[in-house]
Amino acid sequence: MNDNYFTNRNLKCLKKIREILSTLPFFCNEFIRGIENQTSALTRLGYVQDLKTFFTFLTTEIDEFSQKTIKNLTLEDLSHLTSTHIEIYLEYLSSYYKDEKNIFNGEKGKARKLAVIKSFLKYFYNKDKLPSNIASKVTSPKIHDKEIIRLEVDEVVKLLNSAENPKTLSKRQISYNKITQKRDIALLSLLLGTGIRVSECVGLNINDIDFNVNGFKVTRKGGNETILYFSNEVANYLKIYLHERNNNINISPEEKALFLSIQNKRITVRAVEKLVKKYSEDSVPLKHITPHKLRSTYGTNLYRQTNDIYIVADVLGHKDVNTTKKHYAAISEDARRNIANKVILRDEN
Repeated sequence: MNDNYFTNRNLKCLKKIREILSTLPFFCNEFIRGIENQTSALTRLGYVQDLKTFFTFLTTEIDEFSQKTIKNLTLEDLSHLTSTHIEIYLEYLSSYYKDEKNIFNGEKGKARKLAVIKSFLKYFYNKDKLPSNIASKVTSPKIHDKEIIRLEVDEVVKLLNSAENPKTLSKRQISYNKITQKRDIALLSLLLGTGIRVSECVGLNINDIDFNVNGFKVTRKGGNETILYFSNEVANYLKIYLHERNNNINISPEEKALFLSIQNKRITVRAVEKLVKKYSEDSVPLKHITPHKLRSTYGTNLYRQTNDIYIVADVLGHKDVNTTKKHYAAISEDARRNIANKVILRDEN
C-alpha cells in the first residue's frame, strides 16, 4: 500500500486526465504530452477540464461550430477561430450551466481559462499546425486586488480556544469536538505556526515529523521536498495529539497519515476547510477564514518579526517575492497607524 499522499493524488489525476481526454479532440493528447515535463499532473487536469469547457462552448454556442461534436473537432476547425469568439467565450464564462449546475467565474477564473486557451493555441501555432494564435490578441481580464483578510494576534487565541472549548457550535458539532479536539488543536497550530498549504498539511505522514529538531519534511508544489521547523508550542500540541493517535487501537498499523478523520483514514482537504470554517465562525464570525487565510496570517506575523521578505518567501515556498507581498500587504496599515502622531500641527512646547 502506497502511503504517499502526493503520489496517490497524481495517480488519480492521471486517471481523470485520460478519462477527459477520451472525450476531447484527438490533438488534445498531443498538447498534454507536450506540456508534461513543465507541469504537474494537477495542473494538466485543470487544463483538460478547461479545454472541455471551451470546446463545449464552441459546439453549443457558436453557429460556425454547431454542426460538430467535441470529439470531431479538428485543427482545421480551430483555424477559423476569431478573437471575437474568444471574447464571447469570456462573456459565457460569467455564468453557464454544467451538469445542471450554474457555474460562475469572476475575473480570476476567466483569466486562468483564457491563459489555458492561449497556451493551447500557441502550442499548435509554434508547431505550424495553426496559422495564428488568435487568443493572444484578446486582453486578459483585469485582476483587482482584494482586501487581505487575516487573523490578529488576539483572534488567533480565540480560534485555538474555540477548538478547545467551543461556545456556539451545535450539540452534534460539540460531540464531534470531544472526539477530535486534540487533533483539531494540533492541526490548527501547525497551520498557524508554519504557514504550510492545506494540501501539504493533509499529505503529512507520521514519519515526516522529527521532534529532535522540531522539524518536518513537506512536499511543496511541483513535488520538491523541503524541511520546515515549528515552535516548542506547536510541538507540544502535536505530541499530545500523537499520544492519543498512537493509543487508538482502531487505527490500522498501515495507516501512516499524520492527521486522520473520524473514520481513521487520512483527513481530506475538504475536511480541513470545514474544520477551519467551523471554529472561525465560532470565534471570529465577522471574518471569512479559510486555511489559506491562516497561511496569510503566518506570513504577516513572520514578516513583522523578521522584516525580511526573502525569509518569508522561502518559508512559504514562494518562487516569486511578489506573491509573498500579498501575505503582508496589511503591514502598510500598521505603518500608517505608527506615523499618525509623527506630523505635529501645533508645537505647544
